[in-house]
Amino acid sequence: MYNCSVRYIWYVAAALLCMHAACTPVLRLDPGAQRVASGSTELIVGISAVDASTVWISGTGGMYGRTLDGGETWESGVVPGADSLQFRDIHAVDAQTAYLLSIGFGSQSRIYKTADGGRSWVLQFTNQEPEGFFDCMGFWDAERGLAFSDSFDGAFYIVTTNDGGSSWTRIPTSNFPAASSGEGSFAASGHCVHVFGDSTAWIGTGAGENANARVLITTDGGSHWTDAATPIAAGGSKGIASVTFHDRLLGAALGGDVADMESTAPNVALTYDGGLTWSVIGRPYFSGPVYGATYVSRAPVPTLVAAGPNGIAFTADQGTSWTMLSDLNHWSVAFADATHGWAVGPDGRITKLQLYE
Repeated sequence: MYNCSVRYIWYVAAALLCMHAACTPVLRLDPGAQRVASGSTELIVGISAVDASTVWISGTGGMYGRTLDGGETWESGVVPGADSLQFRDIHAVDAQTAYLLSIGFGSQSRIYKTADGGRSWVLQFTNQEPEGFFDCMGFWDAERGLAFSDSFDGAFYIVTTNDGGSSWTRIPTSNFPAASSGEGSFAASGHCVHVFGDSTAWIGTGAGENANARVLITTDGGSHWTDAATPIAAGGSKGIASVTFHDRLLGAALGGDVADMESTAPNVALTYDGGLTWSVIGRPYFSGPVYGATYVSRAPVPTLVAAGPNGIAFTADQGTSWTMLSDLNHWSVAFADATHGWAVGPDGRITKLQLYE
């Protein structure tokens, strides 16, 4: 491992304007922000925040990294024997333990785990299906999780673990709705799956032959799944790239055409009933797709942050209005709490987001 500083750091200041019970976050870029050289020039896609101090990241070239001081310094490295892999998703348990998911057809899709802060990695899962292509993963706790692949032969492909990744089991295809030809998701942020509580998860799909993207829903830890249509267009390179929930009922599905950077078509939908029904609310104030999105943890009001190749924006009023934070290319975003967030992107980019009263 080697120490590296952040390639780009923009400190985002925020004020909460509160009147009685209503609080509206106001974020702006700090004019005193710094830009310093990074030890990595890889595309960073995966990000997982444990707390305000500990954050893990992952990307192309077999790269992973972490900070233990809230992003002041970063240490990163390459998983041995994995320098050709793209780690598009990462799940961190604590400062020592994390899972990595690589993407690609067949054996390129793998899951690794470290229990010693990245000093060593164990290959836990290798996809044996030539047409399988894993996009994202999610964990309910340190032991129980799932990983999602694009469909093939008309069926979705999901594996689950109940023992910390020591074994992974494929869910029977009969336990899913049928998949349309080519239907899957997009490995643009590691956010195509969102887990909640101890047994609920949502997965956003796209591409395929459906006119509209779907959300797959489980409430029993991944054993059985139902689906719900969304207003977001699907087919080709269109669909949902990110699903995120504020609580068990309020959630968002975001995406668009992941190959069209100029599109201004609506690409954000909300649900107020746990994903059973969805309503389109428009789009952030930047063109092109949303790759990654999250609700800000423990924010005083539901605050949704969206990131894409053309910027970062947030809404605190269910999409009625959006505020731009940056017009730079970002792929994913994560918050440890209402005052500590980070976004990542190409060329080793890490953007620190701060929200405070």
